[in-house]
Amino acid sequence: MMLNECVSHWRCCLSLDAGVSLDFWHAVPMSENANTSSSEPSGWRSILRAFRHRNFLLYFSGQCVSLVGTWLQGVAVSWVVYQLTKSAFLLGLAGFAGQLPVFLLTPLAGVFVDRFSRHKILLFTQTLFMLQALVLAALIYWQCLNVWGLIALNAIAGTILAIDMPSRQAFLVDMVGHGPDLPNAIALNSLTVHSSRILGPALAGILLLKMSPAACFFLNGVSYIGVLAALAVMRLPKIVQPERDNKRAHHELLDGMRYAWGFAPIRAILSLVVLVSLMGASFVVLLPIFAAQVFHGGAHTLGYLMAVPGVGAVCAGIYLASRKSVLGAGIRIAAGTVMLGLALVVFAQSRWMPLSLFALVFTGLGMVTQMALSNTVLQTLVDQEKRGRIMSLFTTAFLGMAPFGSILAGTLASKFGVSTAVTIGGVACIVGGAIFALYLPTVRRAARPIYQEQGIIPEIASGLGNISQLSNPPED
Repeated sequence: MMLNECVSHWRCCLSLDAGVSLDFWHAVPMSENANTSSSEPSGWRSILRAFRHRNFLLYFSGQCVSLVGTWLQGVAVSWVVYQLTKSAFLLGLAGFAGQLPVFLLTPLAGVFVDRFSRHKILLFTQTLFMLQALVLAALIYWQCLNVWGLIALNAIAGTILAIDMPSRQAFLVDMVGHGPDLPNAIALNSLTVHSSRILGPALAGILLLKMSPAACFFLNGVSYIGVLAALAVMRLPKIVQPERDNKRAHHELLDGMRYAWGFAPIRAILSLVVLVSLMGASFVVLLPIFAAQVFHGGAHTLGYLMAVPGVGAVCAGIYLASRKSVLGAGIRIAAGTVMLGLALVVFAQSRWMPLSLFALVFTGLGMVTQMALSNTVLQTLVDQEKRGRIMSLFTTAFLGMAPFGSILAGTLASKFGVSTAVTIGGVACIVGGAIFALYLPTVRRAARPIYQEQGIIPEIASGLGNISQLSNPPED
């Protein structure tokens, strides 16, 4: 990463008995079978190694189609709201309505993700997404929808997402296990999300220019057929749910929250994700204003602005997929956050389209580096029985804070202008990344006793490349 040299003195190292210096984030399990290292693929095959799992390959293929449709709808909603109202506040409110259910419902949804089949949950939520998009397309086509109806339907989509997102995150383990292919599957999943961001917004710009926004919503609805078909033909082993002590849902939720807050690495990562979601990622909701007022363009300009971060995101996804471990993840999370902040400041102050597009490339690169690595570390650290709840907290931190970021961005833009609003968010990300880097030694001190107790550090120090099982962080 570009910022590694600038922050290398913040690396937190564990001094092993064998005299080996190891970054805290290095001590994570890379395989469930220590004898598989010799058969690991190399080169480009290594980047795609999670495709060895048939279920993940099916899922990936379906997502490639569905996520393009998701971006079509996202661009179309923003454009329709702004064209109907010309209001930065209502633009922020539309984003707020679509994301607020994630904040309110996702933590509780994580309890049910731990209780029930994630595969069946995804079949249900993806079907609901398809119906919502088709209803939206019909109402727009027949001109039966005003801005408040559009905001209400956006809120319905957010409610579905509150259940769908933690299910998808936890389902990755059901498809590939928590061995050496899990980090690769997470990176490839992130790559799919953000590569679709290149095609989706660009296609949305063309459709909005040449056709009705209803076309974007209709194509999004149709795109869910791909992922539903992939889910339908998967062959999944029967997963035995762990016995529970008949706790109520809110008690299990509180157990998960105590587990997350009581373990320094999870607490630090979730705190940084909250900051980035609140102050950094919210710039997207203001892009229609940049397209119309700053660059004096139309729907095609908005499509470019929303697509270009996907270029950086794809680069980050390829880089992360090529890595065979999560070595150095801590400092890269910090570097990605600082990169995002710097890119936002440049974008906010630029009035030259090529420079603005160049800066947006690095917003995608920084954000995906930070978010994907945060996801990877959480997935490798978390107790299996609490995976759904921890991933629901990650979803809440990432998407659940977005409505507050949207409304904050809209309010700041209304009072101080869009450039100042985005600049404030960029500076906050720079400061947050720096603080996270400074906090890494504390994270190391909290984690080291756990690794020593479980024998993780001696196993790595003796040269074994794979670890059979990661220790579970203690519950207070």
